[in-house]
Amino acid sequence: MESVLSKYENQITIFTDYLEEYPDTDELVWILGKQHLLKTEKSKLLSDISARLWFTYRRKFSPIGGTGPSSDAGWGCMLRCGQMMLAQALICRHLGRDWSWEKQKEQPKEYQRILQCFLDRKDCCYSIHQMAQMGVGEGKSIGEWFGPNTVAQVLKKLALFDEWNSLAVYVSMDNTVVIEDIKKMCRVLPLGADTAGDRPPDSLTASNLSKGTSAYCSAWKPLLLIVPLRLGINQINPVYVDAFKECFKMPQSLGALGGKPNNAYYFIGFLGDELIFLDPHTTQTFVDTGENGTVNDQTFHCLQSPQRMNILNLDPSVALGFFCKEEKDFDNWCSLVQKEILKENLRMFELVQKHPSHWPPFVPPAKPEVTTTGAEFIDSTEQLEEFDLEEDFEILSV
Repeated sequence: MESVLSKYENQITIFTDYLEEYPDTDELVWILGKQHLLKTEKSKLLSDISARLWFTYRRKFSPIGGTGPSSDAGWGCMLRCGQMMLAQALICRHLGRDWSWEKQKEQPKEYQRILQCFLDRKDCCYSIHQMAQMGVGEGKSIGEWFGPNTVAQVLKKLALFDEWNSLAVYVSMDNTVVIEDIKKMCRVLPLGADTAGDRPPDSLTASNLSKGTSAYCSAWKPLLLIVPLRLGINQINPVYVDAFKECFKMPQSLGALGGKPNNAYYFIGFLGDELIFLDPHTTQTFVDTGENGTVNDQTFHCLQSPQRMNILNLDPSVALGFFCKEEKDFDNWCSLVQKEILKENLRMFELVQKHPSHWPPFVPPAKPEVTTTGAEFIDSTEQLEEFDLEEDFEILSV
């Protein structure tokens, strides 16, 4: 196994360009819903990018499942990208989008707790161990490469065991986001509440959406919304380019998962027609919690110039991510989608008010009835049968 993995340790991606020098342009750079003027805000831009948590291949962690691989080099890149998207959601949830990171600067305790969720140990809720083993329930063997939809399904299921972050994870089906289903999943009604009032407005209009629907419920479970898409057959259809870029402008943006066959990247923004991304294809040594109870985070932030690729070189199988901490954030997202995405003749995805009648009934995901922790639960792959198998929108193999 080690010999097979070693050839991937220094994997070279030949279709990317380093942003060693940004082009001399007045164009705006968009990073996860924030804009930067390149000529005057380059340092601010680089600081914003380096603040994102960067998860890469690791080696020398405890074998997955006890006897499996001790490195994910060569197969774990999409899992690492999924970790990066989820980590950005958790940062927005606990620290806010405007939070910044500085090397060797003391950070809030929430930051350390977020980071520890992703350490390469089986008892960390979003570790490579947990994700690989939960992937067994999605038909993926440990050590097999994942596509973007598989990672989305895995995150949705692992989130059920994460009580601290308490996220509602919605993964769209058939290029369709259903408002009614999301409201049903995210609204937390107080005891004794009249559930008849838990109905969103029937009509999906900009007027209704702009007013928000906070009066219809008392609480909102923070939403991680993942939209797996196929934007072409063998290559991305240029008709989708503008709408795809618009998603990075939305304040709810968590970027996108995608890349090339068996080569995954976490896309966080764009400049012109070039996508900016974080690359997981660097193999680093496993880092654990130190004696003082904190994690040395120096290898979890990319301090090099970010990379870019032309959007038309993107494989058509992608997954967009969005985070809506409050219901008003989701309502605002719906308004933006209606304005910027649904205006196209060939729509990238659909946003509908009601659950389609020809679909099976929507049942909000719930934690399986087991007495063990999440880590122990998915150590036993036999119990993964409680989850449904969902396979769609995978990046094609070559």
